[in-house]
Amino acid sequence: MRYWEDFSVGEVLEYGSYEIKSEEMIGFSERYDPQPFHLSDAVTPDNPDGLLVASGWYTVGLMMRMLADNILSHTVSQGAPGMDRLRWTKPVKAGDRLHMRTTILEKRASRSRPTIGFLTNRHEVLDQDDIVVMWCEGVGMFGRRPEHEAAS
Repeated sequence: MRYWEDFSVGEVLEYGSYEIKSEEMIGFSERYDPQPFHLSDAVTPDNPDGLLVASGWYTVGLMMRMLADNILSHTVSQGAPGMDRLRWTKPVKAGDRLHMRTTILEKRASRSRPTIGFLTNRHEVLDQDDIVVMWCEGVGMFGRRPEHEAAS
């Protein structure tokens, strides 16, 4: 189990692997982001190129799943106050295989809550060719190591 103290500024974590399936992309979009290019590869006036691409919000959800499975479930995560920046830089398509890279940009102890610390992170989602398809920056809150564990 990793505590806030166990992370270092500049540390880079690489993890995850997820293959994009068209049925899952479309199912998400039917429910949450029903734009024509997220629903079908048919050429229509609303989708003249006939491209089927994943919703950016679907990609954010996958990022969160990989983050939870590979990092947060092995830490004393205390949630997050939010994301500050988010960019989708390349369309995600069925058959793509995504993985992640997280870089710790900043680390600071909470002044008002001595049991937690903050990490500012840059999360990058990359495809099978190691091209960044999405990135975001935000702050995560992590539990501090209890004093009785620090002394042992």
